[in-house]
Amino acid sequence: MPSCSSPDRKQSEDDTLARICGDYVRVHRKRARNELRFYAEAPTDEEAVRRAALAQIEGGKRHPHQYRIPKATLAKSLGHLLTNLPHLRDAGTFDELFDLIAQIIRPIHGIGELAVYDTALRIGARFEQAPDKVYLHAGTRSGARALGIDGRRETVAIDELPAPLRRLTARELEDMLCIYKTRISRVMGSRRAAV
Repeated sequence: MPSCSSPDRKQSEDDTLARICGDYVRVHRKRARNELRFYAEAPTDEEAVRRAALAQIEGGKRHPHQYRIPKATLAKSLGHLLTNLPHLRDAGTFDELFDLIAQIIRPIHGIGELAVYDTALRIGARFEQAPDKVYLHAGTRSGARALGIDGRRETVAIDELPAPLRRLTARELEDMLCIYKTRISRVMGSRRAAV
């Protein structure tokens, strides 16, 4: 006699999460890698930091994540980061770089947690420092909560996430949790409703 907690439900959830992961790879991976390449391949460290602080993307436009931040606020952030460029270069890990950037620019009125993360990610691309865990901010928190993870946390280890998602890097997981938060919520919600 079959049990009430059918393994078929778990398999269905895994297949759906795997499809979400596959969709991310197909639709978003190349764009995300190219975006970071823009900072990594800047002609100088100063130019990379300038692009990152001003949220500039290829073509000179501002990244949509930072559209609402006033130009003067981003310029102030740039000044603080350039003053601390030697310290940014010395960061040994992405965590160190992130913490340092948070200390430098988070006190600036108008700079939020997403701006700190994005700036660290962009500067990290220049200095070959990539996250090894998923950093949570507003969008990724929603995706993490849908997976049953406490959204009050600052980070999530990759091995805490469902197995089908672990083929992505920490940076890709952050992006995927934000982009697919609604879809993940539907998948996980339908599973909870079926139990």
